[in-house]
Amino acid sequence: MYKVVKNIKLSKNFSISEFVCKEGKKEVLCDYKLIEKLQKLRDKINKPITINSGYRSKTYNKKVGGSPKSQHLLGKAADIVTKGIDKEKIKEIAIELGFTGIGLYDIFVHLDVRNNPHPRGYSFWDNRTKR
Repeated sequence: MYKVVKNIKLSKNFSISEFVCKEGKKEVLCDYKLIEKLQKLRDKINKPITINSGYRSKTYNKKVGGSPKSQHLLGKAADIVTKGIDKEKIKEIAIELGFTGIGLYDIFVHLDVRNNPHPRGYSFWDNRTKR
């Protein structure tokens, strides 16, 4: 885990500050595989991606009701928002790009690069209340 001192570019469209824990301590842990896949997604959809949640400390993860085994704790997950693109389309592209964890929620899409995905190659869940 690292303290962010300055905003370093991780890829063409993503900076380290976007993945910092929202707890306020400026801590971050970020798997480069996640950044690579997010950049490929950004290039494919040709639209901005907003990172709602990247790395989470154990304390912050508990505070927001995250799973005790959350990939956010490892810097392997991001909750994203993409305006003007259907969540089902994001899911389809995420599978194509090799994300190994995909979750649909009302406000965001969870994407991760977990090490032990489902036998089909990715884990998927749909937690939307409105469909």
